[in-house]
Amino acid sequence: MGKFVITKTKGGEFTFNLKAGNGEVILTASESYTSMSGCQGGIASVQKNALAHVEDQTVEGFEKLTHPKFEVYKDKAGEFRFRLKAKNGENIGKSEGYKRKDSCLNGIASVGKNAPDAKIEEPKEDE
Repeated sequence: MGKFVITKTKGGEFTFNLKAGNGEVILTASESYTSMSGCQGGIASVQKNALAHVEDQTVEGFEKLTHPKFEVYKDKAGEFRFRLKAKNGENIGKSEGYKRKDSCLNGIASVGKNAPDAKIEEPKEDE
């Protein structure tokens, strides 16, 4: 069972990671939020869009899909990554780099499996 872990940055903003049951981070917030409620809204958006279709931008002549969607792409280092875009086109989450595309696609599947029902772990008051 996955969980969202909210952390407070040194600058007083909030961010989150989605962790799989084994503790591995499978998705990171695409931005920091100035409020806890904004961060919670970002999580809700990931949960709502976690079963989106996949647009593989690593294939020549790929079909552009409508939002919401996961975009699979190669970064400057040649690693595969994905980003999750909401219905309005806003980037709401991103992955780490993967050496192999199938590993990246497994990460997307893990988001779809874990995010919709994931518990949310908030920072303690003194953090």
